[in-house]
Amino acid sequence: MLADTEKVKVKSGDKGTVMKMNEENGMTLAGEAKPLQSAVMTVKDDWIDYNGHLNMAYYNVLFDTALDQVFEQLGLGPDYVKTRNASFFTAEVHVCYLQELSAGMPVTVSVQLIGFDAKRAHIYQELRHAEEGWLSATSEQMSLHVDMEARKVVPWPDDIRANLAALLSGHGCLPRPERVGRRIEIPR
Repeated sequence: MLADTEKVKVKSGDKGTVMKMNEENGMTLAGEAKPLQSAVMTVKDDWIDYNGHLNMAYYNVLFDTALDQVFEQLGLGPDYVKTRNASFFTAEVHVCYLQELSAGMPVTVSVQLIGFDAKRAHIYQELRHAEEGWLSATSEQMSLHVDMEARKVVPWPDDIRANLAALLSGHGCLPRPERVGRRIEIPR
Protein backbone atom coordinates (compact mmCIF):
# COMPACT_ATOMS: atom_id res chain seq x y z
CA MET A 1 0.00 0.00 0.00
CA LEU A 2 1.05 3.58 -0.44
CA ALA A 3 2.68 5.05 2.60
CA ASP A 4 0.28 6.88 4.93
CA THR A 5 -2.65 6.87 2.56
CA GLU A 6 -6.36 6.66 3.00
CA LYS A 7 -8.46 4.46 0.77
CA VAL A 8 -9.48 6.08 -2.47
CA LYS A 9 -12.72 7.97 -2.10
CA VAL A 10 -14.57 8.70 -5.29
CA LYS A 11 -17.65 10.82 -5.62
CA SER A 12 -19.27 11.44 -8.96
CA GLY A 13 -21.24 14.61 -8.68
CA ASP A 14 -22.71 17.60 -10.44
CA LYS A 15 -19.39 19.44 -10.85
CA GLY A 16 -17.09 16.52 -11.64
CA THR A 17 -15.38 13.77 -9.75
CA VAL A 18 -13.36 14.11 -6.58
CA MET A 19 -10.63 11.69 -5.56
CA LYS A 20 -8.78 12.15 -2.31
CA MET A 21 -5.85 10.49 -0.64
CA ASN A 22 -3.16 11.82 1.63
CA GLU A 23 -1.71 14.93 -0.07
CA GLU A 24 1.85 13.74 0.60
CA ASN A 25 1.18 10.83 -1.74
CA GLY A 26 -0.15 12.84 -4.61
CA MET A 27 -3.88 12.37 -4.90
CA THR A 28 -5.68 15.53 -4.01
CA LEU A 29 -8.82 17.17 -5.25
CA ALA A 30 -9.36 16.70 -8.96
CA GLY A 31 -7.45 19.27 -10.96
CA GLU A 32 -4.83 19.74 -8.26
CA ALA A 33 -3.12 16.35 -8.43
CA LYS A 34 0.54 15.55 -8.64
CA PRO A 35 2.02 12.18 -9.57
CA LEU A 36 1.30 9.46 -7.01
CA GLN A 37 4.22 8.40 -4.86
CA SER A 38 5.11 4.82 -3.91
CA ALA A 39 6.36 3.75 -0.53
CA VAL A 40 10.14 3.94 -0.13
CA MET A 41 11.82 0.72 -1.29
CA THR A 42 15.43 -0.41 -0.87
CA VAL A 43 17.68 -1.90 -3.56
CA LYS A 44 18.51 -5.43 -2.35
CA ASP A 45 22.03 -6.88 -2.39
CA ASP A 46 20.99 -9.88 -4.48
CA TRP A 47 19.60 -7.57 -7.20
CA ILE A 48 23.10 -6.33 -8.05
CA ASP A 49 24.60 -7.87 -11.19
CA TYR A 50 28.18 -8.58 -12.31
CA ASN A 51 28.51 -4.93 -13.43
CA GLY A 52 28.15 -3.84 -9.81
CA HIS A 53 24.81 -2.07 -10.23
CA LEU A 54 21.09 -2.85 -10.10
CA ASN A 55 20.29 -5.43 -12.77
CA MET A 56 17.86 -4.16 -15.40
CA ALA A 57 15.23 -6.77 -14.48
CA TYR A 58 14.92 -5.35 -10.96
CA TYR A 59 14.14 -1.86 -12.22
CA ASN A 60 10.99 -3.48 -13.57
CA VAL A 61 10.36 -5.12 -10.18
CA LEU A 62 10.49 -1.68 -8.55
CA PHE A 63 8.23 -0.12 -11.20
CA ASP A 64 5.78 -3.04 -10.96
CA THR A 65 5.68 -2.90 -7.15
CA ALA A 66 4.85 0.82 -7.28
CA LEU A 67 2.17 0.26 -9.90
CA ASP A 68 0.61 -2.50 -7.78
CA GLN A 69 0.44 -0.03 -4.88
CA VAL A 70 -1.31 2.57 -7.04
CA PHE A 71 -3.66 0.11 -8.74
CA GLU A 72 -4.72 -1.23 -5.35
CA GLN A 73 -5.68 2.32 -4.35
CA LEU A 74 -7.73 2.57 -7.55
CA GLY A 75 -9.64 -0.60 -6.63
CA LEU A 76 -7.60 -2.96 -8.82
CA GLY A 77 -5.71 -4.93 -6.17
CA PRO A 78 -5.75 -8.65 -5.33
CA ASP A 79 -9.33 -8.41 -4.00
CA TYR A 80 -10.45 -7.12 -7.40
CA VAL A 81 -8.97 -10.17 -9.12
CA LYS A 82 -10.72 -12.51 -6.65
CA THR A 83 -14.13 -10.82 -6.56
CA ARG A 84 -14.46 -9.76 -10.19
CA ASN A 85 -12.32 -12.36 -11.92
CA ALA A 86 -10.54 -9.61 -13.85
CA SER A 87 -7.13 -8.00 -13.70
CA PHE A 88 -4.76 -5.75 -15.62
CA PHE A 89 -1.95 -7.01 -17.83
CA THR A 90 0.97 -5.08 -19.21
CA ALA A 91 0.95 -4.97 -23.01
CA GLU A 92 4.00 -2.80 -23.62
CA VAL A 93 6.79 -1.19 -21.58
CA HIS A 94 9.60 1.21 -22.46
CA VAL A 95 12.24 1.69 -19.76
CA CYS A 96 15.03 4.28 -19.93
CA TYR A 97 17.99 3.74 -17.59
CA LEU A 98 19.53 7.10 -16.68
CA GLN A 99 21.68 6.67 -13.57
CA GLU A 100 22.95 3.56 -11.82
CA LEU A 101 21.57 2.31 -8.53
CA SER A 102 23.61 0.38 -5.94
CA ALA A 103 22.72 -2.00 -3.13
CA GLY A 104 21.09 -0.40 -0.12
CA MET A 105 19.93 2.74 -1.92
CA PRO A 106 16.45 3.95 -0.94
CA VAL A 107 14.21 4.60 -3.94
CA THR A 108 10.70 5.76 -4.63
CA VAL A 109 8.56 5.73 -7.76
CA SER A 110 6.15 8.40 -8.94
CA VAL A 111 3.23 7.30 -11.10
CA GLN A 112 1.32 9.53 -13.51
CA LEU A 113 -1.73 8.47 -15.51
CA ILE A 114 -1.25 9.86 -19.03
CA GLY A 115 -4.54 8.61 -20.44
CA PHE A 116 -7.03 5.78 -20.57
CA ASP A 117 -9.80 4.48 -22.76
CA ALA A 118 -12.44 1.76 -22.43
CA LYS A 119 -9.88 -1.04 -21.98
CA ARG A 120 -6.40 0.49 -21.60
CA ALA A 121 -4.40 2.73 -19.28
CA HIS A 122 -1.27 4.66 -20.38
CA ILE A 123 1.06 5.11 -17.41
CA TYR A 124 4.36 6.94 -16.88
CA GLN A 125 6.68 6.31 -13.92
CA GLU A 126 9.89 7.86 -12.59
CA LEU A 127 12.27 5.98 -10.28
CA ARG A 128 14.23 8.36 -8.04
CA HIS A 129 16.70 8.15 -5.19
CA ALA A 130 14.39 8.63 -2.19
CA GLU A 131 16.70 10.94 -0.25
CA GLU A 132 18.68 12.81 -2.91
CA GLY A 133 15.90 13.05 -5.50
CA TRP A 134 17.90 12.31 -8.65
CA LEU A 135 16.25 10.42 -11.49
CA SER A 136 17.50 6.88 -12.07
CA ALA A 137 15.03 5.50 -14.63
CA THR A 138 11.69 6.06 -16.32
CA SER A 139 9.06 3.58 -17.43
CA GLU A 140 6.16 4.10 -19.78
CA GLN A 141 3.59 1.38 -20.20
CA MET A 142 0.24 0.37 -21.57
CA SER A 143 -1.92 -1.74 -19.25
CA LEU A 144 -4.94 -3.72 -20.41
CA HIS A 145 -8.06 -4.71 -18.45
CA VAL A 146 -8.48 -8.48 -18.82
CA ASP A 147 -11.27 -10.97 -18.05
CA MET A 148 -9.34 -13.72 -16.26
CA GLU A 149 -11.66 -16.54 -17.33
CA ALA A 150 -11.91 -15.64 -21.01
CA ARG A 151 -8.33 -14.26 -21.05
CA LYS A 152 -9.59 -11.43 -23.25
CA VAL A 153 -9.28 -7.66 -23.01
CA VAL A 154 -12.57 -6.20 -21.77
CA PRO A 155 -13.85 -2.71 -20.80
CA TRP A 156 -13.18 -1.29 -17.34
CA PRO A 157 -16.25 -1.53 -15.08
CA ASP A 158 -18.01 1.77 -14.35
CA ASP A 159 -16.54 2.22 -10.85
CA ILE A 160 -12.96 1.65 -12.02
CA ARG A 161 -13.50 3.91 -15.03
CA ALA A 162 -14.72 6.59 -12.59
CA ASN A 163 -11.58 6.15 -10.45
CA LEU A 164 -9.37 6.46 -13.53
CA ALA A 165 -11.31 9.52 -14.69
CA ALA A 166 -10.90 11.15 -11.28
CA LEU A 167 -7.18 10.50 -11.32
CA LEU A 168 -6.82 11.75 -14.89
CA SER A 169 -8.77 14.91 -14.11
CA GLY A 170 -5.84 15.90 -11.92
CA HIS A 171 -3.01 14.27 -13.82
CA GLY A 172 -4.31 15.72 -17.09
CA CYS A 173 -3.49 19.19 -15.70
CA LEU A 174 0.15 18.24 -15.17
CA PRO A 175 2.75 18.95 -17.84
CA ARG A 176 3.25 15.98 -20.15
CA PRO A 177 6.55 14.35 -19.10
CA GLU A 178 9.29 14.97 -21.66
CA ARG A 179 10.12 11.27 -21.89
CA VAL A 180 6.58 10.13 -22.76
CA GLY A 181 6.35 8.68 -26.25
CA ARG A 182 10.07 8.21 -26.77
CA ARG A 183 11.19 5.62 -29.27
CA ILE A 184 14.36 3.66 -29.78
CA GLU A 185 16.45 4.60 -32.79
CA ILE A 186 19.96 5.39 -33.93
CA PRO A 187 19.83 8.91 -35.41
CA ARG A 188 21.12 9.12 -39.00
